[in-house]
Parts: sequence; C-alpha cells; structure tokens
Amino acid sequence: MSQPDIDWAAPWFAPYQAPGRRVLAAQLQGQCLPQALNAWAGAPKHFVSQAELPEGMAYEQFIFDTDRVPTRENLHDFFNGLCWLRFPQTKRRLNQLQAAEIGAAGVGQVRGPVRDALTLFDENAALLQAPDPLWQALLARDWSRLFVELRPLWAQARLVLFGHALLEKLVLPYKSITAHVWRAPVPAALGEDLADWDAWLATQLHAHELAAKPFTPLPVLGVPGWWPANAEPGFYADAGVFRPKAAVR
Repeated sequence: MSQPDIDWAAPWFAPYQAPGRRVLAAQLQGQCLPQALNAWAGAPKHFVSQAELPEGMAYEQFIFDTDRVPTRENLHDFFNGLCWLRFPQTKRRLNQLQAAEIGAAGVGQVRGPVRDALTLFDENAALLQAPDPLWQALLARDWSRLFVELRPLWAQARLVLFGHALLEKLVLPYKSITAHVWRAPVPAALGEDLADWDAWLATQLHAHELAAKPFTPLPVLGVPGWWPANAEPGFYADAGVFRPKAAVR
C-alpha cells in the first residue's frame, strides 16, 4: 500500500490517529499491512493476507470460522483494520450476525435486509452522543435548526465515525459525504473512552432491529468545527446535500 497523505488533525480521524500513525510507521519500515496491524497491542483478530481467503468462501464466514481477517494492501482495508483495533467487540458482533445470516440463508446474489444493514453499518455508520434537541432536529432533517439555530449545543455533542468506507472517503473530503447515524443515541453516561462505547454498542446490535435499517443520514462536513466553510449559514442551503425529509404520504 502506498503511503496515503492522511490529515490526522482532521476531527473525523481523531479516534484512529494513534493506531493509524503507528501502523503507517510500521509499513514505512517494510512491514505489510497485516503485520503492521497485528503489531498493535491487543489486536483482537489475526490479520492475514487476502490470499488466505479460499476461492468461493464468504469473507465474513472465513473470519468467523478462523478468527483471521483477510486484508488487502489498500486504504479501504487499512481503515477496516483500524476499526477492528478501536471497536473490537462491535466488529466481532457484526461478524457473528453476518455468519448467522449466512448459516441460515447461504450466500446468494441477494443478501437480504439483515446482511444489507450489517454491511451498511460496517461501511458507513456513525455514532452520535448529543443533547435531545440535536437528535430531534437530525431525525427531522431540519438542517437549519440542527446546524444553525442549535449550533452552540454541538459543544455538548460527540460524533464518532465507525464505517471504514466512510473514513476512506474522508481522506479526500468533499461536501456531500454522508454518514448513516445509528439511531440509538450513545448514552450520556459514557465518557471519552471508546472502549466503553464499543462495549455498549456491541450489546445494541440485533438482527430484527437491523432489518429495519435504523439509520438517519448526516452530511458529516456540516458538523460545526469539522469544516471551515460551514461557519457560513449559506453552506447549508445546498439542497443537493442537505436534503429535506420526504413528506409522508
């Protein structure tokens, strides 16, 4: 994997900065990506080359059966590895649910609603800890209220990105990048330690709830303090990005 130019000072990368810098440093010393990930203290899984995944075997099933994560030398799998390091219990739970769905229905061209939701969570989910008024505005997609009227309340909020595809996109940020926020608010009692968030989140994931796709969209560069341009209220007037909630018929 060529060394990416990652702005670790960007707020969306903050939870991953420590392991990310260390993994990239190990690669500069000649280690492959799986080796560099395995060197992180307490790595929850054994990362291996993608070549170890047998042809025709489902990626998720292989992880479940072998406790090994096939890893390619690219930015996508780099961020996937960092998510395993930061959210080991949640990643393990997602894998258990994927394996259960594969065991029940097999691997076909159509994944089904639970596997679709699991993939969406894994690739693009975000977690939000915020006061109730922010949640109400977010669920209503009332962008002006969420980001302009209630802007001071964001000082009491914390958004953490979970999806590794989402993180990959933000290496080269653009305005329309949108996360799928998990609709379960992170309890206010949970502090800064993401290990506590991970332990809580792993208990929240159940097949019957995921089937309903309990997510709500959030254009992440609209978050106050995350992007200089959003200091101007007109930033949110772009209806192509900040789309109103569709009227209920």
